[in-house]
Amino acid sequence: MNAKAPNPRYKIAAENRKARHNYEIGETFEAGIALAGTEVKSLRLGKATIGEAYAAEYGGELFLYNSYIPEYLQANRFNHETRRPRKLLLHKNQINKLAGAVTREGLTVVPLKIYFNEQGRAKVEIALARGKKLHDKREADRERSWNRDKARIMRARG
Repeated sequence: MNAKAPNPRYKIAAENRKARHNYEIGETFEAGIALAGTEVKSLRLGKATIGEAYAAEYGGELFLYNSYIPEYLQANRFNHETRRPRKLLLHKNQINKLAGAVTREGLTVVPLKIYFNEQGRAKVEIALARGKKLHDKREADRERSWNRDKARIMRARG
């Protein structure tokens, strides 16, 4: 098979698989994320979703909005809010670069995946992205379909 082998160095907790379909992905960044203890335990179970999530600058800091990390069932009353804004940990110059690109060029900051690195720390891969128009999405689908058909024809010929 031609499927990519998963990287054994980190475990993906949540992935935004539609991001590459809905956006033209530009520059990517790795950011830390400030989490409560129950959020980390819940992320390790792999039930989080970041499909509708986005990042925005507020008060000189970058926050991840609308990401869903379900409650950790064993935590009783000490649980976290499931959709609270979560602070992203970046250098000041990276925050300024992202915020500037959003205001000047009309880009969006979208999370691509949440994962645990080699040290076991939760990280978020975020990217500067520009929304695709409907005709761009159709063109990408058409090209993907043609490549699939082309590979099938080549395999059939031997």
